[in-house]
Amino acid sequence: MLKNYLKIALKVLLRRKFFTFISLFGISFTLVVLMVAAAFFDHLFAPLPPEKKLDRSLVVFALRIENTEKGFAHTGAPSYMFLDRYVRTLPEVEKVSIATQITTALSFKNGEKIKSELKRTDGEFWQIMDFDFLEGGPFTVDDEKNANFVAVINAATRKKFFDRESAVGKTIEADGQSFRVVGVVANVPIYRVQPFADIWVPLSTAKGKFSSQELIGNCTGVILAKSRGDLGRIREDFKTKLAQVEFPDPKAFNTIYGAAETQFENVARELFVNNRSNESYAPQLLAVIVLFMILFMLLPTINLVNLNLSRIMERASEIGVRKAFGASSWKLVVQFVVENVLQTLVGGVIGFVLAYLVLQMLTQSGLIQYAVFHLNYRLFLYGLAIALFFGIFSGVYPAWKMSKMHPVEALRSK
Repeated sequence: MLKNYLKIALKVLLRRKFFTFISLFGISFTLVVLMVAAAFFDHLFAPLPPEKKLDRSLVVFALRIENTEKGFAHTGAPSYMFLDRYVRTLPEVEKVSIATQITTALSFKNGEKIKSELKRTDGEFWQIMDFDFLEGGPFTVDDEKNANFVAVINAATRKKFFDRESAVGKTIEADGQSFRVVGVVANVPIYRVQPFADIWVPLSTAKGKFSSQELIGNCTGVILAKSRGDLGRIREDFKTKLAQVEFPDPKAFNTIYGAAETQFENVARELFVNNRSNESYAPQLLAVIVLFMILFMLLPTINLVNLNLSRIMERASEIGVRKAFGASSWKLVVQFVVENVLQTLVGGVIGFVLAYLVLQMLTQSGLIQYAVFHLNYRLFLYGLAIALFFGIFSGVYPAWKMSKMHPVEALRSK
C-alpha cells in the first residue's frame, strides 16, 4: 500500500509543477534560515573545542559599581585584584583562571607591520581549555609564576612569522617584548570570546604589574565546576563574595553588581541592557528565540496548508471514486499525508544542501575571523524534525477535511 502511495505522490508532484515549486521553495528556504541560525548558535554556545567543558563553566564578564547617593556608576571588566581576591577563593571549585581581554600587539617582520590579538593568561587557563595543539604544548603554572617569556601562538600567526616551518623554540616579537614559542594551536574563531587570541603569553610578563586595587580592570575570570550540578551553588557563593567586597574608596562607590554566568546568559544581559541585577536573563532570551522560531515556522506552514488544500480540492473526483469503492477516511488521510511528507522531505534535502553551501561560503569568505561553520548530526536531526513537522502539520488538516466529503458531493465537484 505504501508503495502505491509513493507512486501516486510522485505523479501528483510532477502534475502541477508550479505548486510543487512554491511548496519546495517555502520548505527549503525556511530550513536554510533555521539551519544556518542553529549553526551560529551551536558554534557560539555549544561545548566545542577549545571550550569542551563549557557545560560546567561560568565566567565573570563584567562588574558595575555605583554610588547610590550621588547617582553615578562605572561598568567594565573586573580587575585582576577583584578576581584574585574574590573569585579564586570561591570554595569547592575545580579550577579558576584569570586572563586579560585581548589587546592589539604590533610586530615587525622584514619592515612589515603585523597586527596580532594578544591575550595574557595564567597556567590554569590551559587546564580548563582544550586546545588542539599542532606543535609543542602550553606554558605552565610555573611559567606564569616565574614570569617566563614564553608564548603559544595559533596557526595563522605561525604562517605570518615562520611561513610553514616549525615555530616551537623560535622567538617572536610582540608588543615590544620577545617570547620563545612553546606551542602552536589551531585557530580559534573570534566568537569564542574566552579562548580567542593569536598569541597567548603569561600574565606575569605584562609591562604594568597587576597591583592596582581598583575593582574595574581588563580581565575576565573563568570558573570550572567539578560537576554541572555545582553551578547553582557557585553562583550563590559568588553573590556572597560580592556582599563582602571592600571598596577602595567608599565615598566614590558603595554598591557593586556582577554575576558568574555562561556566555548565553551574558548575551541575554547585554540585550536586555541591565547590569544592575545579579539575576539571569537567559530564560527571557530563550523564550524570545523559541517564539521567533515558532512564528517563523508558522507562516510557511499556513501557506502550505492553503496550497495543499487547493491541490487536494482539485482531486475531489478522485476522492469521490475512492470513497464510492469503499475507501475509508483514514486511508485517504494517510495517502495525502504520505504525499505531503514526501514533498516536505524533498524540500528538506534541498534545504540541507543549501544550508551546507551557505555555511561553506561563510567559512571561506573570512567575514568572521577563523570561523569554520559546519552541520553536525544534531543540526541534521533538528532539521529533519522541522521538515517532518512541516509535512505532517501542513498535510493533516487539508487531508482530513477532504476525506470527510460525501462521495456524491465529491463526484459533483469541479
